[in-house]
Amino acid sequence: MRIGIVAIGRLARSPETELVKLYLERATNAGRALGLGPVEAVEVESRKPGKAAEAEALQAHLAGAHVIACDEHGTARPSRAFADEIARLRDDGVRRLVFLIGGADGLDPGLLARANDKLAFGPQTWPHALARAMLAEQVYRAVTILGGSPYHRD
Repeated sequence: MRIGIVAIGRLARSPETELVKLYLERATNAGRALGLGPVEAVEVESRKPGKAAEAEALQAHLAGAHVIACDEHGTARPSRAFADEIARLRDDGVRRLVFLIGGADGLDPGLLARANDKLAFGPQTWPHALARAMLAEQVYRAVTILGGSPYHRD
């Protein structure tokens, strides 16, 4: 199953950008034997401001995908439950899983309604660059949990 993180905006060169690259590379390498990957990040630019224009730009990257929207009103999951969900989707035959990260004002209500599920990182507000890094790390952590690696400790 291919896994993508599709986000509004481009990250400048930063420590967070390097973390995203590192965790996506690790997840891709560790996930091959598990039928997971590649794990990729796609940065989307909207030509116009606002949630509706961002939703239109994001929509082009969702064809045929199971979509999990990152949203403050979503469900926070422990890492093992997150890993189990990814494994269940893979085992159910989902070929492509996409995580969406919206712009500064969040995701358009229509796009949230189209999502198969919503994921929250807790009640705090996080900068977009850090949210991408945290999501990339959690995907890597899920892959290591599913592979039986000692990376995750309960």
